[in-house]
Amino acid sequence: MGGNHGPPSTAGLAYRRRLLMVMALGTSILIVLLIGSWLSGSLALLADAGHVFADVLGVGLAAAAVTVANRPTRSHRTFGLFRLEIFATVINGFVLLALSGWILYSAAQRWSEPADIQPGLMMLFASYGVVANLAGLWLLRGGQGKSLAVKGAFLEVLSDMLGSFAVIIAGLVVLLTGWSRADSVASALIALMIIPRTLLLLRDAFGVLMENAPPGMDVDALRADLEAIPGVVRVHDLHVWTITSGTPSLSAHVLTDLPRTADAAQMNQVLVALCACARASHNVVHTTFQLETAEFDEVGQPHP
Repeated sequence: MGGNHGPPSTAGLAYRRRLLMVMALGTSILIVLLIGSWLSGSLALLADAGHVFADVLGVGLAAAAVTVANRPTRSHRTFGLFRLEIFATVINGFVLLALSGWILYSAAQRWSEPADIQPGLMMLFASYGVVANLAGLWLLRGGQGKSLAVKGAFLEVLSDMLGSFAVIIAGLVVLLTGWSRADSVASALIALMIIPRTLLLLRDAFGVLMENAPPGMDVDALRADLEAIPGVVRVHDLHVWTITSGTPSLSAHVLTDLPRTADAAQMNQVLVALCACARASHNVVHTTFQLETAEFDEVGQPHP
């Protein structure tokens, strides 16, 4: 048995500092929106503040997860704590879904009993959210394709910015027409913006927890490429999964046409070719291959 056991990717860790900066920006937005909601009477600002609170919590979980996951751990945790990033993503997703339900409920109540709001203040405080969230998007723009935690944070910041735009538009409608229910409409829109992307994020996270093949991975093509290597007869018990974001892993039994008396150099030649194929053609760095000769059956046991 052999393979390539390089250290798992630390894609999320590379963006830890930026995650902390985004969390600080989000905290400032939260404070500003809460003050603005109190002064203007806007439910949309309060809903956006609740959204930002969940996102600040989510970014904090992401930053904590990628920090703790890369610390030394006990020997029985053979993959370390890398799955913490995924668990943080799941927790964040459920918090966002719960928040969406609360916003929709509050918007329905406000629709029945419209309140007086001050649209000028409403737009002023929401504008700060737009500017600060643009800065957050710039900080995270390069990491969303490398880490689920960073991707989640990026989507949260983007959703926050769209929520602030919705508040500004609602404030403009109230200012120009006096229709105060626009505030409730904006609140509901914020909630409806949260739900679809949260479900997509949860789908990706549960895919990791279920040890599905990484998104975009063609397992049949991978098997065919491995079986095309000289010396390889068949690949079976092939498993491809993700430890954490950016860390696809592979294990397989490989039946070769080598004789049982094959020396180490012959076995290593096949093994090196297998690892190179997985890395170069399918971007799988962490690989484990069990090489078998014709005397072995499909469960890796030698024939008598």
